[in-house]
Amino acid sequence: MRNRTTPRTLLAAGAAALALTGLTACGDDNASSASAGKLDVVAAFYPLQFVAERVGSDAVTVTNLVKPGAEPHDLELNPDQVAQLADAKFVVYLKGFQPAVDEAVDQQASDKALDVTTAVPLIDLAEHAHEGEEGEEEHEEAAGGKDPHVWLDPTRLATISDAVAKRLGETDPDHAADYTARAATLRSDLEKLDKEYADGLKTCQRREIVTSHSAFGYLADRYKLEQIGITGLTPEDEPSPQRLAAVADEAREHKATTIFFETLVSPKVADTIAKEVGAQTAVLDPLEGLQQGSTDDYFSVMRKNLTTLRTALGCT
Repeated sequence: MRNRTTPRTLLAAGAAALALTGLTACGDDNASSASAGKLDVVAAFYPLQFVAERVGSDAVTVTNLVKPGAEPHDLELNPDQVAQLADAKFVVYLKGFQPAVDEAVDQQASDKALDVTTAVPLIDLAEHAHEGEEGEEEHEEAAGGKDPHVWLDPTRLATISDAVAKRLGETDPDHAADYTARAATLRSDLEKLDKEYADGLKTCQRREIVTSHSAFGYLADRYKLEQIGITGLTPEDEPSPQRLAAVADEAREHKATTIFFETLVSPKVADTIAKEVGAQTAVLDPLEGLQQGSTDDYFSVMRKNLTTLRTALGCT
């Protein structure tokens, strides 16, 4: 099993870099932030960046630890990123999703970080697992057997935005009312999206979605779909031949016309199943990150996902 935990030596190197460069670099950063009058915020990956930017608006500067186009599960932090965590006024992350971030937060930013699972508890992986799905041992160890993809339920993301607004307000009381107001606006927008999904997926010929990895449990639960994941919670996990055969059988049984893959990983596994059962493939984006150069945001990607689902499931 691959060890995905960031080595402590890397965090030690980050701390050393802070000590060596702190007087100069931190002084420059603090002067820059003070002149701009903005709060430095670090977000662990894209959906949390989206929330922090929407709630914080022009009162914050948000840094995403994951580069566009990169897959966030296996993020490893370099010393500069460790320094960013240490220097930030507020950090928002999801404990269990990125072990490297968990360790760095514990060592460098525990007193100024919000773990969003304290606002929206995660659901046990077993509750989302389709009968016959393989367990994903590596990720279960990292996430404690929990499904981390909570942002794919807009109502849960709204609760996270409220928690972010509360913590930002505690960190920056002068703008607390603004953060609360913007979180309320974001909640309204997310509730509208939730209604679009509920209405759009209400009447469909099929309710089973065959996905390249099991990222869509919260979405499936919210809108009464059934997820059949080819792999577990980590997209790089290779399914066994037995799992591929079982998924192919289920796809035929449910007359699936589409096998879904995602933007940040290879479509090879989805292509294999699709060829086996005579289906097509389509992108269903788990929104773990955006591609390099993308002009999309959370709402536009979620609405593209809804259109794709309606087509694939024969919804009217």
